[in-house]
Amino acid sequence: EFPLGRNLVWREYFMMEISKEKKEKKKRIVSIWVCILIFIGAFFAGMISKVAIKPAWSTKYTATWSEELGTKITDISYGDEEANKFDLYLPKDSTKDTYGLVIYLHAGGFTSGDKADDENMLAWLCSKGYVAAGINYTLRTDTNNASVLLQSNEIKEAIPIVVEEAKNRGYNIDKMTVAGGSAGHALAMIYAYRDAQDAPVPVVFTFGAVGPSCFYVEDWGVYGLDQNTEESRIAAANLFSVMGGVEITPEEIQNGSYTEKMKPISAAEWVSENPIPTVVAYGTCDKVQPFLASLRLKEALEDNGVDYKYYELPHSGHGLQNDDRISEQWMESIDEYLNKYMPVN
Repeated sequence: EFPLGRNLVWREYFMMEISKEKKEKKKRIVSIWVCILIFIGAFFAGMISKVAIKPAWSTKYTATWSEELGTKITDISYGDEEANKFDLYLPKDSTKDTYGLVIYLHAGGFTSGDKADDENMLAWLCSKGYVAAGINYTLRTDTNNASVLLQSNEIKEAIPIVVEEAKNRGYNIDKMTVAGGSAGHALAMIYAYRDAQDAPVPVVFTFGAVGPSCFYVEDWGVYGLDQNTEESRIAAANLFSVMGGVEITPEEIQNGSYTEKMKPISAAEWVSENPIPTVVAYGTCDKVQPFLASLRLKEALEDNGVDYKYYELPHSGHGLQNDDRISEQWMESIDEYLNKYMPVN
C-alpha cells in the first residue's frame, strides 16, 4: 500500500467525548457537533481519494513480502499493554557488521490502524537492505484515555527494545530513521525531534506525510477553532485536552497558556533540540490535518538549518491524491535521503 495518510484523524475523539459529556452545557454540545460535521465531510472526501488508482511510479517504492527478502517476526512484545507489540523485518543478507534501522509508524487518526497495514512499505525498506520495524501503540477508544502523549511515550519505550531484538538476532544497528503517515508521521516527528537525544543509536533521518506538527488554535480553522468565540474555545479545549493527555480550559485557550501544555506533542517546537534531516509532504487543501500547522514546521526546519525537503501539494487534501508529479518527487527525495544518511554498504 502506498504510504499516504489515512483519513480518520480525530473524528473519533469528538464522538467519544460527546458520549462522555451529554450532561454538559448545550452550547458545548453544539460546538462539538459542528466540528463533527466537518470531520465527517473530510472523512468521506478522504475515502473517495483512497480508491483512486495508484500511479505506475509508486511500484518503485513498495514490495510484496516474501521469504526471498528475509525474515519477518511478528508481534514481539515491548510492554505490558495489549497493543505494545512490533513486527521486525530482517534482510536476507545477515553478514554485515552493522545495519540501519527504519521505523515506520502506522496511520489511523490515533484511533485505528495496525502495523500490518504498512507491510508493503516495510518490505520495500527491507528489500533495500535495512532492518525495518512497524510498531503498534495503544489506540484511543471510548473506554480508555489514550492520548497522543501516551502513544508517543510508548514509541519511545519500544525503540530500544526493537534495537536490542535486532541485535539478538544478529543484526547490529548503528543508526536509524523514524517515519510514518498521518498519525504515525506525527509520532515519528515527536520521536525524532523530542526524543532523539535518548535514542539507543543516532537518529539520522525522518520522513513522512500529513502529520500534525503543532497545535495553535489559529491554525486549526478547518475545525472552526480559530474563531475566538466561547464556543470555539470550548471545542479547542476539549480536543486539545484529549490529544495532549492534560486538562486544558477555555480560559487557557483564550490567554494562550495552553501552548506550553501542548508542547510535549508539538514536534515543530522541538526541532531546535534535534535538527534532524527531514523530508515531508503536505496538501494545501487538507481538511483533516490543518495545512497552516505544517508551515510552522517548515519555518522551524528553515530557522534551525536543517537539511530538509518540504513538498507542498497545491491541489491535494489529506490523501495527497491530486498532485502526482510532486508526490513522485517526494518519494524520490525519501529514497535519496535514505541513501545519503543510511547508506547500505
